[in-house]
Amino acid sequence: MSNAHVITELPGGVRVVSERVPAVRSVALGFWIGTGSRTETEEQAGLSHLLEHMLFRGTERYRSEEIDQIFDAMGAELNAGTGKEMTSLYARVLDEHLERAFDVMAQMIAAPVMDGLAEEREVVLEEIAMYEDDPQELIFDLLGETIFPDDALGRATLGRAEVVRSASREELAGFHRERYFAPNIVVAAAGSVEHERVLEWAAAALAVPSSGLDAALLAPPPPPQAAGSARFRVRDTEQYHFTVGATALARDDERRFALRVLDSILGGTSSSRLFQAVREQRGLAYAVFSFQSLYRDAGQIGLYVGTRPENLAEVCEVLAAELARIREQPVEAVELERAKDNVKGRIVLALESTGARMDRLGSAVLAGLPILELDETIERIEAVDAETVGALAAELLAPERLCAAAIGPDEDVFRSAIAPLTPALAQTP
Repeated sequence: MSNAHVITELPGGVRVVSERVPAVRSVALGFWIGTGSRTETEEQAGLSHLLEHMLFRGTERYRSEEIDQIFDAMGAELNAGTGKEMTSLYARVLDEHLERAFDVMAQMIAAPVMDGLAEEREVVLEEIAMYEDDPQELIFDLLGETIFPDDALGRATLGRAEVVRSASREELAGFHRERYFAPNIVVAAAGSVEHERVLEWAAAALAVPSSGLDAALLAPPPPPQAAGSARFRVRDTEQYHFTVGATALARDDERRFALRVLDSILGGTSSSRLFQAVREQRGLAYAVFSFQSLYRDAGQIGLYVGTRPENLAEVCEVLAAELARIREQPVEAVELERAKDNVKGRIVLALESTGARMDRLGSAVLAGLPILELDETIERIEAVDAETVGALAAELLAPERLCAAAIGPDEDVFRSAIAPLTPALAQTP
């Protein structure tokens, strides 16, 4: 067990959250910024991701190569990620190196010099090309576009290649000033850490002024809700990479605990309904699973299957039957308890990692969510009953709400196969 987390807001607006974990010598440290693909206009699509890469290209005090050498000498790995609504820079270091790591990372956040843009632009373009060549990754962006059409929430976090190609150093510097300002930054740490020390460092290093960006741009309106639509991308692949999904819950919805249980029952484990029905009982796929993503005011639930052309129609029939079963028939007590135990176990095991604890702290504070203690979380999961799971499945997975997306060799085969899921999908041009 650990001591309770502590949250402090500094006078400039930076928030610092930490959790001391006894009996460890490491600290997971992260800087969280409220910018991502959802907060970009169409003309900016990809700037959050490109800027994340540019953080590693050097600061006013540290050259790019020097940053790499410092963290290599610590035995640590420095990394970053861009999501729909957040960007993060994070590392896990020995406690004796924490102050140095904080200093370098704070410089990267507050004072990147934007050198080497031409080279880093090519790296990002290669990353975009890599995803375009990988249908098992690309399919989830295609489903996002289908569920959230004409909205930034459905756009790939990597961005648009044409935006990355044309971005100038001045444009990126302006984008940095707009997004990386004090009230839009959270510092999170978990492990062998003293909160007051982190506060001192943050107060000295992160007095980052705002350029006056309209706060509404960082909190866009809810996306339009798509239903009964389908998209297909022609590729000469051995499998059809197939997804079906719908809009789901916002991240602060109290039913999010029931959604995790529903996900576990449907396709989140090797004993789940989809894994058993599609793979174990019929051998129709190697990869089959369900997933869910929650955002500020919307969410997404979905299923993925990779299968050969001759199996696609049968796969869709099985999916349609399993979705109907979970909508219409009560979940049995033993299955419900197994799913709840699975969710609880995964949470507890994850929290043995200081990195997972830091991630939970930083993302929750930036999103404005309460940080539940472990016992509270377990209680919420224990309270999930079969009626709540059934009602959620009936609402979210109703046939008229479903969207489908696939990548494969023949669109006609796809359109014909998805008819059992809902006729509206098959008829979508």
